[in-house]
Amino acid sequence: MEIHAQRRLTSSQIILLGFAALILLGTAVLMLPVSTRGSGHAPFADALFTATSAVCVTGLVVHDTALYWSGFGQAVILLLIQIGGMGVVTVAVSVTMFSGRKIGLMQRGLMQESISAPRLGGIVRLTRFILAVSFTVEAVGAVLLYLPFSRVVGGGKAVWYAVFHSVSAFCNAGFDLMGVWEAGSSLTAFSANPLVNITVVALILVGGLGFLTWDDLRCHGFHWQSYSMQSKVILSLSAALLVLPFCFFYGYEFARAEWGTLGGGERLWLSLFHTVTPRTAGFNTADLARMSEEGRCVTICLMLLGGAPGSTAGGMKITTLAVLMASAAAVFKRNEESYLFRRRIPQETIRSAAAVALLYTALLLGGGLFISCREALPLGVCLFEAASALCTVGLSVGATAQLGAASRAVLIALMFLGRIGGLTLVFAALRPTDNGAARYPQESIHVG
Repeated sequence: MEIHAQRRLTSSQIILLGFAALILLGTAVLMLPVSTRGSGHAPFADALFTATSAVCVTGLVVHDTALYWSGFGQAVILLLIQIGGMGVVTVAVSVTMFSGRKIGLMQRGLMQESISAPRLGGIVRLTRFILAVSFTVEAVGAVLLYLPFSRVVGGGKAVWYAVFHSVSAFCNAGFDLMGVWEAGSSLTAFSANPLVNITVVALILVGGLGFLTWDDLRCHGFHWQSYSMQSKVILSLSAALLVLPFCFFYGYEFARAEWGTLGGGERLWLSLFHTVTPRTAGFNTADLARMSEEGRCVTICLMLLGGAPGSTAGGMKITTLAVLMASAAAVFKRNEESYLFRRRIPQETIRSAAAVALLYTALLLGGGLFISCREALPLGVCLFEAASALCTVGLSVGATAQLGAASRAVLIALMFLGRIGGLTLVFAALRPTDNGAARYPQESIHVG
């Protein structure tokens, strides 16, 4: 009798199922009557959308978080944001570690793939570092946000607001509780407040740079030459993506007459905030419905790029852009190899970057076109909402709450795909094929 080996789940499949299980659990809890204000309970579709948005640290909502969900429901959403931002696998490994049980080889491998770690060794130490950085940064952010929030709400409520928005900002989630003043207002009431702007921007940047980058900084201090090539790419490209979009928003978008007469300080803070928040936090200090088509186009591009691998941010990741730029430069110079910071890039990495870029572009266009055709809304508006979902941003021009069930289902799928990563989904669905030594004949094809 032939004995078939038991088919084990791959790391990609475990990560996918972990996020799916957390979303379903969050949906069930949010459907409890205690999770909403007033009588009754949240419909399944609304609870599923909210749970998906929280776990995938997106921030898109169908109901205002402060007005619709009770204190218990808000606490559930915050917990889902924390777990989703740090990663389901990271939290599971942390629970195992603190319970005193041994971290097995399979768990270490899962952790390595989940945070895009370059090697298996040191995973337990890195997990402790992730926990320490996350909770320390969130605590400092909460203390700083308490000061301006305490001036507009009561003491106890100000503490909750500070903690909620600090965690939401660090995890790049974009959920807010400011709807008590005006539904969907986000942080517009604090658009000219320097402390709120600086704190939230800093939290977003720290979460978006990635834990591996911060570990590199911790180990090597300010010795640039000692950093890994990935850290150099992330830091340099992040700096460029701060300067160039800021110049656009300051010099064009918020200089337009549609925004009225903005003081120099408020215009500066608006420009800085909306340079950072699309990658991929979801807060806004300006009414996005008033933004020009050019401003929305730049915002969509920033949403697509996202943050760094192994971070709380989404998007196709700025390292993908860097690899594609290096590959294009090699083609233009007719070099056989692609380089970044005097390091050769493996061909497998270049193929992966091209696949990720193609996948995100296809999902963005497909999702935007479907919603536009289904809802009879302008394509630009639908592409904005689709990009916000796919890249787990949470920015909206006000269309999400008006969408029908089919369009919301598309956004749920885009949020899920954007959080777990396109390649993780493909690897989970497809198993590698073994072609042996057989190779097809080669033939040239012209491109460009």
